Amino acid sequence: MSGGNALTRSAPWRGTAWAIGKLGISGRTLVIAIPMLWLLVFFLAPFFVLGRISLAEAIIARPPYTPLFERGPDGSFEIIASLENYRFLLEDALYRNAYLSSIWIALVSTIFALLIGYPIAYYIARAPEPKRSLLLLMVILPFWTSFLLRVYAWMGFLRSNGVINNTLMSLGLIDSPIQMMQTDFAVYIGIVYTYLPFMILPLYANLTKLDGALLEAAADLGASPMVTFFTVTLPLSLPGIVAGSMLVFIPAIGEYVIPALLGGPDTLMIGRVLWDEFFGSRDWPVASAVAIVMLFLVVAPIMWLQSVQNKREEG
Repeated sequence: MSGGNALTRSAPWRGTAWAIGKLGISGRTLVIAIPMLWLLVFFLAPFFVLGRISLAEAIIARPPYTPLFERGPDGSFEIIASLENYRFLLEDALYRNAYLSSIWIALVSTIFALLIGYPIAYYIARAPEPKRSLLLLMVILPFWTSFLLRVYAWMGFLRSNGVINNTLMSLGLIDSPIQMMQTDFAVYIGIVYTYLPFMILPLYANLTKLDGALLEAAADLGASPMVTFFTVTLPLSLPGIVAGSMLVFIPAIGEYVIPALLGGPDTLMIGRVLWDEFFGSRDWPVASAVAIVMLFLVVAPIMWLQSVQNKREEG
């Protein structure tokens, strides 16, 4: 009876597989087609929508931008597109400064995340198995808490009457509170703390694959632990460094919540500019142009880095 039920349950799947085979679609093609369809719907389609809006002009209407096609008196359709929004971005110093400031803050945050995350990942990778699982759980544990709550918690630590200032004043180390909130320092702390697990996990995955025989060979040849680290461990962990750095740098460059809550009015990042253009000024064409330019600023270095890495692996 159980065998008959199993055959009955598997019959629809056999029919589906037979139909896919009749269409000439292999299993490999089907597996690749699913993520490609996901990217097409949730990445390329919004990208083209933003590109279309960035070529329009802002108007007081719904939607708040001009149409891309206009019908002429003779019934023909005319394409109305302009690069005026992109020219405006190049001429206005506000957007240039926002891009440069976002890149700088994301770069500095990525460097600090790497300096903090690499020793942690190295220690976890070298820890014995029961302890390693516990340490990995501690790294992942912050993801169980809301991102917004974690940023608000740092506000309680960094404000003038917060935990840090109260502790330092009670110990007699300072006489007056240190201004930490609404500064770039607070933004760096928030970004590094929030995205540190994204740096640790790829590094850990790479360091656990490191062949211990290579370290033993370097030690047998007379290399000190420091020399072994810089000549063997660090070069072999470069893929993990690159992956972790990209996972931190890419979201940090467009961060909005952390600069809005921890940063001051002088903290200029492109995420806040995008929010102001979309919801404050309601200038959707300019905001779309800002988003398109930011996307190219992020994607172009990643594509170059990926090509360099592929050439290195082929070599």
